[in-house]
Amino acid sequence: MIEYETVRTRLRAAVRADDPWGALEALGAERPDGLAEAAEELYRSDTGPATFRRYLTWLLRILGDRGDAALLRLLTEQGFAAADRRDLLGTAVSRELRLPAPLLHAFAEDLPPSDGDDARRGGSLGRELVDAMGLSGDPSLAARLGALLDDPAAPRGPAALALGRLGACEWTVPIAERLPEVTGLDHTAFAVALELMGDPTAVPHLLRRLADCDEERVFDVHHALVRLTGRDPLLPERARGAAYAAAVRAAWADGRTERAPAVVRDVVVESGTRARFSVDGGAGRIRVVYDPPSPGSSWPRWDRSLTFDRKPLYRVGSICDTCELGLTLLNWPDAEAARIAAGMRERLAGLDRLDADLLGEWSPVLGELTTGHYHALLLDLPLEQVTEPDRSWWHRRAADREAEDGDDPAYGGGSPEESWPGVAHFQLTAPVPGGRVPCTYGAFLPSQPPEAHDPATVARHAAAVAAGERPAAVVLGWIDDRYPEAGDEQRWLVGIVLDGHHRLAAYAAAGVPARVLLIARVDGGMGADGGLEGLAEVAAAYGCRD
Repeated sequence: MIEYETVRTRLRAAVRADDPWGALEALGAERPDGLAEAAEELYRSDTGPATFRRYLTWLLRILGDRGDAALLRLLTEQGFAAADRRDLLGTAVSRELRLPAPLLHAFAEDLPPSDGDDARRGGSLGRELVDAMGLSGDPSLAARLGALLDDPAAPRGPAALALGRLGACEWTVPIAERLPEVTGLDHTAFAVALELMGDPTAVPHLLRRLADCDEERVFDVHHALVRLTGRDPLLPERARGAAYAAAVRAAWADGRTERAPAVVRDVVVESGTRARFSVDGGAGRIRVVYDPPSPGSSWPRWDRSLTFDRKPLYRVGSICDTCELGLTLLNWPDAEAARIAAGMRERLAGLDRLDADLLGEWSPVLGELTTGHYHALLLDLPLEQVTEPDRSWWHRRAADREAEDGDDPAYGGGSPEESWPGVAHFQLTAPVPGGRVPCTYGAFLPSQPPEAHDPATVARHAAAVAAGERPAAVVLGWIDDRYPEAGDEQRWLVGIVLDGHHRLAAYAAAGVPARVLLIARVDGGMGADGGLEGLAEVAAAYGCRD
């Protein structure tokens, strides 16, 4: 009892502190026993300003399961003001809690929209409640959500997304038919909702929409068609604006929706170390895709993940170029990604130049990539293996930038663990020299657990390297340009190792530049601008010498 009183006293002091958010964050990080219960008790009390409750719901959000249980108990109580109930509901949504349908039906009957939702909305459901309904998994809520699709003053986009999360396919056609009526983020949300449904009955409606939609809506419709049909036609490289819209319309003009076999074409060998090719109708076994939108987010398309056979491998982060690039390990593939490159392995043992016959031989493997335009670079990269967060460029770049400019870093602060991708990886020993961007960092992440590496295989490759052999690894990579906090430009060469983990470990241990076949998509599929300049700089600095 004394310990609980201490926790309760500390909590009251935290919400009254000059910086309550900081005080609560510190207390939440410590997580003393009884903290969630003390927050729940204080929330119910009448002592202190009403703003205390906003602090307390935030604290409950960061307390995990104990906080979730307290939230659920508070949500069932009827005595709180409407603003408090909306705050509790929004916090439950941010935790992606599945609330019972009877509770949500009750909220729909008696919870008025907030002032910020505009008085015109009348009895329309508020955004927090719409998101909670979509997370509930209960189809009985679909009719309430569907009724919002025709209300211009309602949160129509979030309602469509909620129906998509419920998999309420009876609303597929109504959502598709209303695409011409919505604009802006609502249009994107309607298209994403159709993707979440996964219902091919939307396809004829999308094809008609593509023929008459505005130029800025073409991407939404094209993306939904690719996701729902599996057909991914090749578009002209770096097409933008009207040219992009015309190319998309032409690609779907004949109404074909079946996926054809992948074709590798337009092969151009620029030198023994650099080539170009295109993949049309690629299988896309390894690709970067948009994550399902987070409930409560304003952006239907935002975060992305790199997936292998549709299973997320790494979180890649947002499309915002003023945000940090930060990759995070999510799962390991069910099968090793190296199997994709198995058909290349025989020719990797002593690879010292690229030619058209070689790329033709590898066409079945290259066709497993996603549709797009690619460059293949044969590089000798000075790599090191990083096992500690404080050695990774994801942390060191801030100190590196500070030393370069003499300024305090505006980004990349915090502990090394906060920016660590969650797994040991290979990185360039120094930023790429001679580039326009002062600091171009390089990091190659594994597609199989490092602890699964066989020491005997590493030793065998190390002996070959010591004897002068240069076996190549295969890396799928891209250039990613960022302006963190709208500050100085920062460039990354990022890659996922498809084949050659043991070889890279041997090179790193020997301190010998690693022979790497880098396959990089250059039409905006992964990097913000395709990365042609960055790839040219990497090739100039590290291109394999014949």
